[in-house]
Amino acid sequence: MQDYDGPLVDVGSGGGAPGIPLAHALPGREVVLLEAARRKCAFLERFAPANARVVWGRVEEQGTDWAGVAVAKALAPPPVAAEWCLPLVRAGGAAILWVGPSVDVDHVARVARRLAAEPAAAPAGLIVLRKLAPTPPGFPRRVGVARKRPLG
Repeated sequence: MQDYDGPLVDVGSGGGAPGIPLAHALPGREVVLLEAARRKCAFLERFAPANARVVWGRVEEQGTDWAGVAVAKALAPPPVAAEWCLPLVRAGGAAILWVGPSVDVDHVARVARRLAAEPAAAPAGLIVLRKLAPTPPGFPRRVGVARKRPLG
């Protein structure tokens, strides 16, 4: 992973992967473990290293353009995960999504373009979306809208 400025945020941290291993591997980097379920936050707080901060809340309520990198594994369908992660990332940063073999890369690319990003080269199983400019007005959309009416 390139060294992008700003915190790394694991969106939908759940059981802590990949956020906690990344925090251990990058001890000089601030890592934010973002989780909407309070009980999962309690678990994360028990195992988060000193450079990781657990945040209980919805991704749509976290502000925009502050993270250097956002990562998501098993968060939502890739176009929805892209819409949730990219507003967090500042220009010059990236969102990294773990994806399965049936992912529609063109659909994710269309969503990325609407959010001022573009796909970059990535190993199989990952999509890397480089943020080119600040988050456009209107994003993130209200809680629940991305899943109910995905961009495309």
